[in-house]
Amino acid sequence: MSFLALAILFISACMHATWNYLAKQSQGGNLFVAFYMFISFLWVTPVALWNISTEGFTLTWPAGAFIVGSILLHVVYSLSLQYGYKIGDLSLLYPVARGTGPFMVAFLAMFFYGERLTWLSGTGILLIIVSIFILSGGLRVFYQKGIKVTVLYGMYVGIIIAGYTLVDKGAVTVAAMSPVVFYYFVLIGQFFVLMPYVWRWRKETKTEWRKNKYYIVGVGVLNPLAYMLVLLVMTFIPVSHVAPVREMSILIGTLMGTKLLSESTSLVRPIGAGLMLLGVALVAIS
Repeated sequence: MSFLALAILFISACMHATWNYLAKQSQGGNLFVAFYMFISFLWVTPVALWNISTEGFTLTWPAGAFIVGSILLHVVYSLSLQYGYKIGDLSLLYPVARGTGPFMVAFLAMFFYGERLTWLSGTGILLIIVSIFILSGGLRVFYQKGIKVTVLYGMYVGIIIAGYTLVDKGAVTVAAMSPVVFYYFVLIGQFFVLMPYVWRWRKETKTEWRKNKYYIVGVGVLNPLAYMLVLLVMTFIPVSHVAPVREMSILIGTLMGTKLLSESTSLVRPIGAGLMLLGVALVAIS
């Protein structure tokens, strides 16, 4: 993997961990998600229109199918993740979710995109699996109900992450869509799907904005920017490598949870995050 790709993914990881921290801090629900998606739509619109005017765009059937699939998966992901932050710690839910997704992507990419695993990348993925178990609390998950629920929920979110990652890889490679234009259409679709939530809770919109406006703007800006950088790297790097390497954000997210949110500070979670970071490094080297 080139230094340029690593640098872009590291910047994306910092943004990703930051917006997840802000989302956790907000304690917002579905209305919060709709708000930050609207902010994302506002600032991405001129960028996407400029991209379309300079490079052109033709909507093909494959592109349309990838867009619809990504919209549905991203909506489920956004709502599920926001709910997860209400029932579990950032320093636990975030690593489990972000670790499960790349593990699945690495193997499924072999079937969908013909990518291959080397012994280095395979070892890295194995370390990621071990780190997930450690970050989950080890054997404690079998007798502490609260932790087990968070871990299982994090794995569920990870499955959704794997789904939209594979779909989005197809959009920017198979359908050859611009990352910015593709994600712009996905943003539009997500916002319209969430409109019923906005209408249902319309009386709470002023309160939600007053309470979480800074978090809304922060997430609304960083969320799409972080992911469009990932999509850009996907255009020239195998998704089985991109998905694990972008999880450098796991270490950042774990540190944010333990240091800034005063969550559990035992040695277990930092060790698990370190192993996951080592696994990511092996995949990058391969």
